[in-house]
Amino acid sequence: MRVLALETSTEYCSVALWLDGAVMERCELAGQKHSELLIAMLNGLLEDAGLGIRDMDGIAFGMGPGSFTGVRIACGATQGLALGANLPVVGVCTLQALAEASGRPRVIAALDARMGEIYHAAYEKRDGIWVAVSEPRLCKPEDAPVVSGNDWFGAGSGFAVHGEALGRRYTGQLQSANGAAVPQAAAVAALGVAQFAQGCGMDAAEALPLYLRDKVALKTAEREEARSASACLP
Repeated sequence: MRVLALETSTEYCSVALWLDGAVMERCELAGQKHSELLIAMLNGLLEDAGLGIRDMDGIAFGMGPGSFTGVRIACGATQGLALGANLPVVGVCTLQALAEASGRPRVIAALDARMGEIYHAAYEKRDGIWVAVSEPRLCKPEDAPVVSGNDWFGAGSGFAVHGEALGRRYTGQLQSANGAAVPQAAAVAALGVAQFAQGCGMDAAEALPLYLRDKVALKTAEREEARSASACLP
């Protein structure tokens, strides 16, 4: 299976190609320049692989939660590319992507959501499949959902910004934490492939961001700009 993956929910911009189990990836610290970098990164990755967008079997994208603008960019670009190439798409939760990339079996994923809040979820891998022990939510770090056991790994910027509060909340339960971990396209690709294998691919028009705060979805201008991206790829 050949899957293209996009992840732009944080200050990093990353793209990946899953080629029958082999992964190619590019990642850059984008700041606020995701829209300027994304297509060039995709073009470069496809060129390195000697492939075009129409050689893909599907597109996976980091659907959030995360930066509103970043999540919109990934969703909109995915819709534009998939519509242009007639490809199915899947959305991957950025918190689950953190768990996947950690290499640990029990992960508390937390991204800084600003305003004193975090995007939070807890995952456990059972028989090779991630199970959500606590579903994605927006909460105060001191109100993070309770988990059982003392062998958890913390991943994400929530631990960098709110490490003290989360440390108190999970006293004796966290083995360690990586506050520098960010969702990456390689993990989105791996999780996306699993979804495609389960028959979960959907029409590009059905792709939606995961917002845990109230916010309007993609603006019309953003959708049109994203759809035009397909013309920029080989």
